[in-house]
Formats: sequence, C-alpha cells, structure tokens
Amino acid sequence: METTNRSLWSRIIRHRYLYLMVLPGFLTVLIFNYFPMYGILIAFKDYSAVKGIMDSPWVGFKYFNTFFHDPMAFRVLKNTLLLGVFTLFWSFPAPIILALLFNELRNKRFKKIVQTVSYFPHFISVVIVAGMIKEFTARDGLFNDIISFFGGSPIMFLLEPGYFRTIFISSGIWQGIGFGTIIYLAALSGIDPTLYDVAEVDGANRWKKIVHITWPSLRSTTVILLIFAVGGILGTDFQKIILLYSPETYSVADVIGSYVYRQGILGAQYEYTTAIGLFMSVISFIVLYLTNMISRKVSDTSLF
Repeated sequence: METTNRSLWSRIIRHRYLYLMVLPGFLTVLIFNYFPMYGILIAFKDYSAVKGIMDSPWVGFKYFNTFFHDPMAFRVLKNTLLLGVFTLFWSFPAPIILALLFNELRNKRFKKIVQTVSYFPHFISVVIVAGMIKEFTARDGLFNDIISFFGGSPIMFLLEPGYFRTIFISSGIWQGIGFGTIIYLAALSGIDPTLYDVAEVDGANRWKKIVHITWPSLRSTTVILLIFAVGGILGTDFQKIILLYSPETYSVADVIGSYVYRQGILGAQYEYTTAIGLFMSVISFIVLYLTNMISRKVSDTSLF
C-alpha cells in the first residue's frame, strides 16, 4: 500500500505542471457545478433563510406534487418539449450542412473569409441578439419595411404567438451555425485526400464523394453530438426567451426556465422551483441515458 502511495505521489510530482494546468478548470467545475448540488435539499424542505437549509423542516415530495397539480405545468412542459424538438430538428443539421459546403470549396481565401464571417454571430451577446431581433421585428423595423415595400401590412411579430418559435429558432441557427461547424471541419480535416482522388478516377461525382467518403467520416462525430443535443433538449435557452417573450406569447413561449425564473427569482418560491429544476434534471438524464443506449446498439458509438 505504501509503495502504491509513493508511486502515486512520484507521478504527481513528476507531472506537477500538467496538474497545475488542469487545476483551475477542476476548481471551477467543483465550485460552480458540484458544491451548489447541496442546495437540492431545498426541494424537500420548507426552506427558511433564517434557519438555513439543514435546520429547515422536511416536507418530502410536497413541492413536486404542487407542480404536477399546477394548471401551468402542462403548458410549460409542452412548450419546453416542442421548442426543444423543433430546435433540434432545424438547428442540429445546419452546422453539418454548412461544414459539408465549406469542405467543397476549392478557393481557400474565399473559404477562410466565409468561415470567419459565419463565426462572428457566436460571439455576440444574447442581450444584443435579442435587441437586434426587437429592432428588426418592430412595427417600423427592417422586416416590416420590406413587407410594406411589397404592399403588405405591418406585423407585430413578437406579439404574435404564431411567429415566436420561428423567430427564436432561426435566430439561434444564425448565431450558432458557424461556430458549430468547427468540430465537423476538424473531423473532415482527417480524411485522406487520396480517397477523393481515387474516387474521382473511378468516376465518382461530388455527391457520391460526399455520400461514400465524407459522410462516413463524420458519422461518429455526428452521433456523439446528437446524443449531447438530445440530452439537452429540455434545456432551452430561456435567457433569450425571457428577453423576447411577453404575456401575449406565453402560450407558446413560456418554458420551464422562464417559469422557474418568474416563480423562483421574482416570486421567491425557492423550494418550489428547486423541485421543478430537479425533476427536469432527472428527466434529462433519463433521456440522455436512453439515447446513448440506443446509439450504442444501432451504431456502436456512444458516450459510455
């Protein structure tokens, strides 16, 4: 046992600089991701700031039952699921398609310029993106100016429930599509160029090269990212929703995150919203586990 401990410490000392490089990230995850888990206990207690978490009385599953009997529960669950599914359906393939298009470009200078331009929106703050959306969709904004130019009547886009999901999803694609191609382009860079040359000699056109060479090289990367995306299907970007929605669009825009924000932060119902958050985390884990299991059986690619 002493020999094992001595060997462990000798390896740590020998690789101390590598461990020091890892230490900031490890501490960040530990402090901001694991330590706050202690607060999960609030979901099972009648929390009092004066008594603290440990001394507050236990109430069991009281707040979970409250949520399941809340008339708003079905609406927020439905909106969260629909918005997550629609976002996955439209947003997930977009970076793959763009990466395949980038891979087909032969002019390297033009390719770099287009890639750089497509990356820019990712670095724009969500607040700024929401502000741009509000300006463009305002009654005297760009979109209504175009509609008026063609003889149409102005539309209050952000006050119409029918337009909210389209605006939310399309703006998300615009903001993340360029940056999302980085991983796929990295996978494509590992393809041996001679494969394309041999395929061309055999008479393969561009489409056949994509189907038989490019796509098989992307398949494992795509499956892994799809598992992550499905696991986060309930974690809708509620920050942008809060910045864009209004009482007129609650019927389609009010999701778990925005509901928790109103009830927990604005309404100070910490126990209730902690219970909701814990419930959604458990559901997300189950979805992630099932997706990973199905992927392992179907494609032999999985996270664990």
